[in-house]
Amino acid sequence: MNGRIICKRLQRGDDLLIEIKKIAKEENLKAAVILSSVGCVSKLRIRDARGINIREINENCEIVSLNGTVSSERTHLHIAFSKEDLSVIGGHLVEGCIINTTCELIIQEIMGWKYETIKDDKTGYNEIVFIKE
Repeated sequence: MNGRIICKRLQRGDDLLIEIKKIAKEENLKAAVILSSVGCVSKLRIRDARGINIREINENCEIVSLNGTVSSERTHLHIAFSKEDLSVIGGHLVEGCIINTTCELIIQEIMGWKYETIKDDKTGYNEIVFIKE
């Protein structure tokens, strides 16, 4: 996979999703993926699989997985956290996941591609379209 690799360390108080979107805009990313994300949050907010309910947990949790698509036009990210009792919770990343100590974030740009969206009548969502440039 050719393309830039962007490495950023997020700091205490940063909102994970807002920072990822900010990086995508600043770097003018047309198509990218999350390669790695390691860190801890003091508060997490995720949406469940039905796409309706947002869950909020106010405790220190480790980021154990973050993956998805990123561009300056859209992001679609899923995340999993390990709670203090070592149980795992995950879902669709929404704004409000606040970094506690740090987050080591690595994003890989995908050269020769761009993401766009189109309204999908079957799902009711604006879904990704992969375009080879």
